[in-house]
Amino acid sequence: MSIYHFDRLFQPESIAIVGASEKKSSVGAALLNNLVRSGYPHPIFLINPACRSIGDMPVYPSLSAVGRRIDLMVVAIPIQGVPKLIQEAVSLGVGAAVIISAGGKETGSAGEKLEEDIWRCASKGGLRIVGPNCLGVICQASSVNATFTSRMPLPGNIAFVSQSGAICSIVLDHSLQNQIGFSHFVSVGSMLDVDFGDLIDYLGGDPSVRSIILYMENLTRPKKFMSAARAVSRIKPIVVLKAGRSRAGARAAASHTGAMTGEDAVYDAAFQRAGVVRVRTIEELFDCAELLATNTGLTGSRLGIVTNAGGPGVIAADALAEYGIEPEPLNSATLQRLNQVLPPFWSKANPVDMRGDVAVEIFCETVKICLDSGQFDALLLMTGPQALTDPDVLAALVVGIVQKAPIPVITAWMGGWDVEKGRNILNQAGIPAYETPERAIRAFMYLVSYDANQKSLQEVPPKFPANFHYDPVQARSLIEPVLNAGQSWLTEMASKQLLSAYGIPVNPTRTATSAVEAVQAANAIGYPVAMKIHSRDIVHKSDVHGVQLNLETPAEVENACDHIMANIRALNPLSPVQEVTVQSMIARPDYELIIGSRHTPGFGPVILFGMGGVMTEILKDHAIALPPLNRLLARRLIESTRIYRLLRGYRSRPAANLPLLEEILVRLSQLMVDFPEIAELDMNPVLLYDNHVVAVDARVRVKAAALPSPHHLVISPYPNQYESSIVTRKGAAIFVRPVRPEDAPLMVDLYQTLSGQAIYHRFFRTFNAVPIQLLVRLSQIDYDRQMALAAFSAGGGVEKILGIARLFGDPDGVNAEFSVVVEDAWQGHGIGETLLGKCLDIARERGYRSVWGAVLSENASMLALGKKLGFTVVMSPDGAEYELRVSFV
Repeated sequence: MSIYHFDRLFQPESIAIVGASEKKSSVGAALLNNLVRSGYPHPIFLINPACRSIGDMPVYPSLSAVGRRIDLMVVAIPIQGVPKLIQEAVSLGVGAAVIISAGGKETGSAGEKLEEDIWRCASKGGLRIVGPNCLGVICQASSVNATFTSRMPLPGNIAFVSQSGAICSIVLDHSLQNQIGFSHFVSVGSMLDVDFGDLIDYLGGDPSVRSIILYMENLTRPKKFMSAARAVSRIKPIVVLKAGRSRAGARAAASHTGAMTGEDAVYDAAFQRAGVVRVRTIEELFDCAELLATNTGLTGSRLGIVTNAGGPGVIAADALAEYGIEPEPLNSATLQRLNQVLPPFWSKANPVDMRGDVAVEIFCETVKICLDSGQFDALLLMTGPQALTDPDVLAALVVGIVQKAPIPVITAWMGGWDVEKGRNILNQAGIPAYETPERAIRAFMYLVSYDANQKSLQEVPPKFPANFHYDPVQARSLIEPVLNAGQSWLTEMASKQLLSAYGIPVNPTRTATSAVEAVQAANAIGYPVAMKIHSRDIVHKSDVHGVQLNLETPAEVENACDHIMANIRALNPLSPVQEVTVQSMIARPDYELIIGSRHTPGFGPVILFGMGGVMTEILKDHAIALPPLNRLLARRLIESTRIYRLLRGYRSRPAANLPLLEEILVRLSQLMVDFPEIAELDMNPVLLYDNHVVAVDARVRVKAAALPSPHHLVISPYPNQYESSIVTRKGAAIFVRPVRPEDAPLMVDLYQTLSGQAIYHRFFRTFNAVPIQLLVRLSQIDYDRQMALAAFSAGGGVEKILGIARLFGDPDGVNAEFSVVVEDAWQGHGIGETLLGKCLDIARERGYRSVWGAVLSENASMLALGKKLGFTVVMSPDGAEYELRVSFV
């Protein structure tokens, strides 16, 4: 069952409870009671061979004895009996199973074997499983409470998915107290089958769901999660509370990069790349959920603060300042209007502090002025127990004003019993009400974060001025001998040669086995020089006194070589180290950076950038990102560090060559894409001087790859295997390749050449300019799920897109939708046929069962092309369009 058949899980027309019981303390009894109390309107079948009836409901000895279709099976029997039960369910065509039973992999190898048996039986018939070891599922729309918790959530538009049943119960109880509604509650348990990625895909397509909240302890299928989250986060906010932040994922790492790319930092990078908002505590999860349930329309960070108490206004401004934001200053027009309604002693600034003795009517008029000013992206309204201000009356009046507000409004009704009723009034009206200014500001900043994520997802990455060239053959010749010899670390010389093969600049370096050779190397390079110990086994050279700097004469070089060798012999008389490297010396660099990468479990390689040098692990100014990187993502990685402010130029320090840094990061990303054998790569320091960037030290550790490229990545890279050159039927030379994000401007040019009719045939609507959201969706391709092949005119020196064919694959990989568009002037050259034919080949390669597309009845050329390529053509009931479909099975 694909995610598109999850309706049998969330909207079942019949449910069987296996393990139903009349014992009030049993899970089976709780399941039955909850289904009945939730008002589930369809048949419930009870399965238990040990009894014949429960109350007035018959009990069947087995699933087979029911004799009717069962959509959902809820299992509450000892897990040892579940494999046989799943086998029976598959034979009967049961749609889905929620396995409450514990005792799986969490108990050890025996439980893991049971789960393997369950999965093997289920996969034979496509039966989808939630659990085992889970609380169950709740769906408001279908009145399903297939859990053993005792309450139904209030109706709402938030979907909550949790690995922890206990967290589900806590969130549910809190939501009832604070009037927060939910559409779905799903406890995924051990995630034997259905996981976060599946549910994000399904919930992303459910119109009753406005936002998705996740409690996560680990990801079992990171690649699926990333693909689903990147797609859905563009249309719905996804918020995650990821537990286990303190786990030392890099504790055993040997390099600086390894030590600074722990598991939690990798999750941060993954969430950021996917457009997911991360919270840190359960309290933040509640606050963020409450806000996102009603507000996702933020367009900036200009916050207006309205309060009738001075102290809380100051606290709110301080809390905002901790995020690097100041309250938006009031303009003269707003000041003038506020002066007309507020007493003379109001604050005359934002926060708008009107003092404690103003009437509720003045408070409300102040709110209206701020809403009408156009100055703010959001408003924070605050009050507390006041002698002259009834918080309950004020809350009711605020509801009437805010429900039609053009911007998000949040509130802080501060206090206890005296303001609790007011908070409830606001919450019931869908207006977030917090107890403190700090919580309100923190929740607001999550809105800002979500807005920033959305904007970043809509950005079109700029192109580099020239294409990059790499030498993977040279790179492999450096890596394979080390692997074949059973070693792990490349020498510094080999590491630098590897970087050079991918165009990453390194300083001139030579090896020497004696003082005489060291002097010869220094004379060839030019003074001053640096000297370092040359060993696979010593990672931090300065720790063993293996570095000598600023050597300006042959005598200094001789002495340095003797000194390094003596140090090594003193530390280990049996040391095999007999070489040093002599390198060009950059005496006064403008900046020292660290750039590196490490292969991480589940997520594959990550790229690190930050402040370098020997103090890098203490200063902890670094950021990481997932490859593949483009120029925009490389710039964002740089901007995520504190040193970025220096790199832009500071006082007498010149600005760094940021485009060159972006290029180096993209080149490193490609190296990590091409070679899954690279386990760790460390360039520290990378020196910036006189508009140059150069790596002066490099270490690379390799390991046999578990997966070939590009399957080691959680985000699929550009698939260059689909590049080809063709000649059209009219003799024109054409280059075909997959679409890149940087192609967005060329796509705009293509659509501007199309006639209104061609636009309508492709998009079933017309537009004068391509909407930016559509352009981003069409240019930023998830190569795991989609493919877009573009035909480019060859020659002339200017790239031009002549046509594009696309595949939009279903998340479950069963079917794909196609589309084709060709520039009007290039119709009849066979470009559309070539592109679509290549897309069909890719669909077969990926195992899709069919490819289909909707074509308007007036689009005769597309209908003819479909028939030529073997599509069946079926007219819709209204005759307005046809469905073209080709099957591969």
